[in-house]
Formats: sequence, C-alpha cells, structure tokens
Amino acid sequence: MRANRLGAALAVALTATLASCGSGEPAQSPEAAQSRPASPQGPVKLTYWTWAPNMDKIVEVWNKAHPDIQVTVSKQAGGDDAAAKFLTAAKAGNPPDLVQAEYQHLPSFIAADAVADLKAETASIKGEFSEGLWGLVTLGTEAVYGIPQDSGPMMLFYRQDLFDKHGIAVPKTWQEYGEAARTLRKKDPKAYLGTFSSKDPGAFTGLAQQAGAQWWAISGESWKVNIADEPTKKVADYWDTLVKEGAIDDMPYFTPEWNKALNDGKLLTWPSAVWAPGVLSSNAPKAKGKWAVAPLPQWNAGENYSGFWGGSSTAVSAKTPNKAAAAQFATWLNTDPAATGLLVKEAAIYPAATKAQSALGAPPEYFANQPDFWQQAAAVSAGARGFTFGPNVGVTYNAFKDGFDKALQDKTPFTDAVQGMQDATVADMRKSGFTIAS
Repeated sequence: MRANRLGAALAVALTATLASCGSGEPAQSPEAAQSRPASPQGPVKLTYWTWAPNMDKIVEVWNKAHPDIQVTVSKQAGGDDAAAKFLTAAKAGNPPDLVQAEYQHLPSFIAADAVADLKAETASIKGEFSEGLWGLVTLGTEAVYGIPQDSGPMMLFYRQDLFDKHGIAVPKTWQEYGEAARTLRKKDPKAYLGTFSSKDPGAFTGLAQQAGAQWWAISGESWKVNIADEPTKKVADYWDTLVKEGAIDDMPYFTPEWNKALNDGKLLTWPSAVWAPGVLSSNAPKAKGKWAVAPLPQWNAGENYSGFWGGSSTAVSAKTPNKAAAAQFATWLNTDPAATGLLVKEAAIYPAATKAQSALGAPPEYFANQPDFWQQAAAVSAGARGFTFGPNVGVTYNAFKDGFDKALQDKTPFTDAVQGMQDATVADMRKSGFTIAS
C-alpha cells in the first residue's frame, strides 16, 4: 500500500459506535440501531480464525448465551503461515469475520486494508489493558486495529537450586547478570548462565523493547525506521561481549542441544516470556520444581521494565458485513471474566486483560515451588514496553537470523547485524512503495 493509502487507512474512524453496558457487552448506538433491518432474518453468523487450543469450547459458551450472534471457529496453524493465509483471503474478498492476529503481524494487515478500525467499539475497554499492550494494537495512532487477547511479558527464569549451590544472587541488573555469568564459568566450566540465540528474533525484540527501543514509527503518511537505534545497539553489544568472552553460550533455543543443557543443569537461566513454563515442562522434565522466576535484570538499578515476546490480538476483518457483532464477540472474549477464565483454563494462554491476570491463582504445575508466580507475572506485565511494528516485520526477522548467524560465525560485531536489519527493512519498504521519513 502506498503512503497515501496508508495515511487514509490509519485516519479512518468508524461511524458506528458501541457503548459498554454493565455486562461487559457493547450496546448499539441509536444511529446504528436505526440502520438495522426491522426484522432480522435469523442470527448473525461469524467465522473466527484462531490457532488457540480448545477455542471451540469457549465459543460454545458465547453461542449458548447469544443466539442472535453465532460464531464458528476455524482452526488455523498459526505463525507466519496463518498471517499469509489471512492476507490472501482478504485480497480475494473472502476473509473470516474475525482473526487471531499476532501483534507483529497487525501492521501488515493494516497496510493491506484487511482489518477494521475499532476505535469507537473499544473506547470503553481501553482501560482494561496496560499501556504497553494497548500500544501494540494502535500502531501509534488513535485508530484501534484489534483487542489484546494474550500477552508475552518477559521474565528471568533461573535454576534456583544451582544458584544456591554456587552462591549466585539473582541478578537485578544486566551488569550483575554478566558478573554472575563470569563467576559461574569459574566455578563450573561445563555450565553457562545463559545463551544467545541467533535463531529467535522475537526474544531479541523483547529485550530491545525493555531497553527502550522504538523500531518503527509513523510520521504523517510516512514511516520512520530506526531499528539501529541506541537502545538496540546497547543490547546487541552487551550480548556480543558476553559471547566473545565465553561467559555465555551461543546455542540456539529450542534445539536438542539446548533441551539437554536445560534438563542437565548446564544452562542456568532463560530470559523468556510468561509462557516458558510449558516449554520447560516439556523440554526439561527432570528439573521440575527447581526453576524459579524473577523480573528481567534492568539496565538501571531500581527500574521495572520488560518487553514482550509473543502475544496476539483479536482483529475484525475490514470486509465483514457484521462489524458490530464481530466487535461485540471480540470484546466479550477478551474482557468478560467468564471468557478470560476459559482462555486460561481451556486455551492455556496468559490473558491480556489486567483484571484477568490478577485473578490467576495457583502457579503452573512446573513452578509449584513458587506460589506467587502469577503475581510476579502481573507486576512484570504492568511495566512491559511494546513498540510499533512495521509492515514487513518478516523481512526484519529474517535479516536478524542471517545477520546474527554471520556475526557468530565470523566473530564480527553484533551491532553490524543490527545495522543489517535496518538496511534490509528500509530497502524492502522502499521497494514495496512505502515512503520512508528521514
């Protein structure tokens, strides 16, 4: 989409308005009510594309309580493939009414005019979410392109038993983390405090967000791209130093080698997201009850910032003929206590709504030794920073993997890889017709 179309898409405000009633379900405005047929012909039927497990069970609860708005779940594979499939369907003119959209994919949906602006429909629920999460669905504008569904605030997962064994304190700053990494290598040359993964741009993105990075921004009808900003280069240089020293490892996450190191106690920390317990439970079963969680180390002592690794929203297709009904369902799904409770129980996701996060009780089974797990997660989530994603995040993430792989192989500066991400992103956006502000 050219810059003028982008500006138009970001400036559109829906004329239909919905106000929230006591039940948490939006009620139609008089103007919208007058525009509806006097005698509706049967219930409104909506299709929802989602990859969250057991979503059909959650939708069944909605359907029983709302005979006039019936939702059908269409299970998708998730990830980049799901995003590409939705864009193809939107271009062909037959998209679903609703789609589960990862935060980093929303801008590409907006650029394709594939999702609706829900500013009017969501005005009453903005306060249900943290500022950082809400920023992920607004693209730096007043327009709202989705309702936050799940969240991935990052925390530090660590082997409490081995920290105690080696006399290592939980690091509160990244400087302390580096010092602890060096101390561990002296005490146990076969173990590492952590590893840097060149295969996982999402993790690096979250760490850059924590440091205050702002990779994309919109200036009028142009984009600003500043991936190689100072916070990002600071993060890259930090990990570069530790890797080159041999203080931490450079094995990628989610590999057999990584799994074994976690399971055998040869890797003592993982800066990850709130969904990490499920991964650890599957990949490091021998270490159950030995891990604990703490806030990410901070760049400055006394701060409380984090970033996001993962998470998604519920977006409404721009071409649905039932926008108001779709927004009503999306609002219920992500803010009604009955629905968010089911999202946790049935879909095993960390809800985006602040009240839903606070309502979580028993910790994940793998972390039964830490009864305040969810309380810590909620506190971290409140201070998590997001940023505006660009319309070609896939190009940026591929450039991350290519650039950091090369940097590890050639022992070149990590900041060169960051600059490569910047250059590749800008070149692709220009080629696609976007106007790039200087």
